[in-house]
Amino acid sequence: MAKKLVSVMNTSFRDGFQSVYGARVKTADFLPAVEASAAAGFTHFEAGGGARYQSLYLYCQEDAFDMMDAFRETAGPDANLQTLARGVNVVGLDSQSSDIIDLHAKLFKKHGMTTIRNFDALNDVRNLSYSGRCIVEAGLKHEVTITLMELPPGCSGAHTPEFYMSVLEGILDDGVPFDSICFKDASGTAVPQKVYDTIKLARKRLGDEVHIRLHTHETAGVSVSAYKAALDAGADGIDLAMAPVSGGTSQPDFIVMWHALRGTEYDLGLDPDKVLEAEAVFKECMGAYFMPPEATTVEPMIPYSPMPGGALTANTQMMRDNGVLEKFPEVINAMSEVVRRGGFGTSVTPVSQFYFQQAFNNVMLGPWKRMAEGYGKMVLGYFGKTPVPPDAEIVALASEQLGLEPTTRNPREMNDEDPTKGIEPAKKLLADEGIEATDEAIFIASALKDKGIAFLKGERPDGVRLVSAEASAQPVTSSNAFSVEVGGKRFEVSLDGGRATVNGRSYDFNVSEGTSGASGAPVASGEGTPVCAELAGQVLKVAVREGDQVAEGDLLVMLEALKMEIEVKAPSAGVVTHVAVANDQQVASGDMLVAIG
Repeated sequence: MAKKLVSVMNTSFRDGFQSVYGARVKTADFLPAVEASAAAGFTHFEAGGGARYQSLYLYCQEDAFDMMDAFRETAGPDANLQTLARGVNVVGLDSQSSDIIDLHAKLFKKHGMTTIRNFDALNDVRNLSYSGRCIVEAGLKHEVTITLMELPPGCSGAHTPEFYMSVLEGILDDGVPFDSICFKDASGTAVPQKVYDTIKLARKRLGDEVHIRLHTHETAGVSVSAYKAALDAGADGIDLAMAPVSGGTSQPDFIVMWHALRGTEYDLGLDPDKVLEAEAVFKECMGAYFMPPEATTVEPMIPYSPMPGGALTANTQMMRDNGVLEKFPEVINAMSEVVRRGGFGTSVTPVSQFYFQQAFNNVMLGPWKRMAEGYGKMVLGYFGKTPVPPDAEIVALASEQLGLEPTTRNPREMNDEDPTKGIEPAKKLLADEGIEATDEAIFIASALKDKGIAFLKGERPDGVRLVSAEASAQPVTSSNAFSVEVGGKRFEVSLDGGRATVNGRSYDFNVSEGTSGASGAPVASGEGTPVCAELAGQVLKVAVREGDQVAEGDLLVMLEALKMEIEVKAPSAGVVTHVAVANDQQVASGDMLVAIG
């Protein structure tokens, strides 16, 4: 009896990179592994999109469109190159307008892509409808997606086979054109039996001709079981990765899945010995890249707090960068409540980041003291309809803190009315900086805003994490510059004569002979009230200069912390007497940013 051939997509060069390296990988470093993978028989690759689009501009000093061109040239003209898009967000940092959604599809077609997997974290069909039509009209294949996860224990009301079938019926009723359908479990938490039941129902509803795929991660330790359940229920394809980016937060390894299916009716259609040869090349390519230890582990807390593999390491790396990694267990534990009260949006980009940001705020600043903007706008309805109504108390808090009323409007229609979104505002941004308004530049400016402009001007720093860079990043200690840790917080201290600088803030001191300490309390240098960072992060923009007159509520500094843009505003009117930070500088919690007199 002939075996059933399983369609395999190689996710190593998109989801693998995102899950393990925070998507920060330079093109020239991995192309030999693409070539080796094609030689091993892979014909279907995930080649970009998702966070892998923005990471090239933000951290790699590279153009994602150039990367896609190089990928196509290396993989060959017949390879199915697939990218990931987030409905009305496409690949932007924010929700986009209709003209940018259309431009996204046209540009990805222009730069060699074959298929776009299109998902919405809320499973709101309105967010899939227009974007799906743009994909098909551009001449690309559209893989429409239903997002899965398991609810934290004790929760109910959505994320059941029946719920997923209601989303499928909505897609069919809307008439969204599609070539295949994917059930995407970014957190790897969907119970294998539920996967089986869901795909069994989908196969019955769609018939035998529609291509059905499952995508999952190994983060919760059940990916191989879930894939086997999907195949038994009638799925046609699965997503697999290659070492060194397989397992743990990523997809299971091709070899692992091949081994799990030995003796069954399924055939993955590739020679495992040739795949091992390609993995050897890939390991050599990635040898210089820093791999965080949590990237290849199974995390037992994930079934309670469904953090996707593609976001987990990005968040732990940012916490590591900011010296607060010891808080990760508390944050991931706090995420369970955030999911429970947020309306059960699927924990996949961008909702997974909303969940994590809110959990981070709850741990660092106190429960619900600061509403993360993305989380707050989600529960208020600005990104679409959540699967179940969010907790009423959380909705009220979000409305109060963000100054927004709840809405049920179509997100794309609101985006089209926003004067800051779309092709024309992007053209103005480019014109103001003297940058030619090519279609690519327009899309970069719209999708990435100021960060995109900074890239086009050649001003983005290199953020690729290499093993040597990690080793050299340890603090240098000398007789007058050193690091100390107190109560779990790190302080960078330097001494110069009678002045000490602690995390950027200066103090005068005087130690007399024969005494055991300073003569009196430290006095902050300069005049005025210090305005300090509540959270550790990176300075995106300093909006004031010394001598500027500011009113209460004026923007002083824009920080980025765990993908949140945090506006630090003037607590009172006055004059800026001191600016202690500069663009791209890392700051710790409690560091002085400016002083106002």
